[in-house]
Amino acid sequence: MPDDFDPTALIERFRARAVAVRGRGIPPIEGPERQRFVEQAQLDFMDYAMLGDAEATLVDGILTLRIDLRPAGDSGAGEA
Repeated sequence: MPDDFDPTALIERFRARAVAVRGRGIPPIEGPERQRFVEQAQLDFMDYAMLGDAEATLVDGILTLRIDLRPAGDSGAGEA
């Protein structure tokens, strides 16, 4: 791992990728290929957006990405 690795920059790159996927157009394809393209774009956006929302920590060479998947407004009250 490079000494200058920045987990925050990693998160920012995923945020930028999510924006790019959301904003890209659909190429001139038809039929099943078009549907597969749209479905893949939706999955790409979801993956990049989740990673873009992660909290990253780097401790002793171990990168941990923490992603809160609870519904909005659910603060985890009542958890032990």
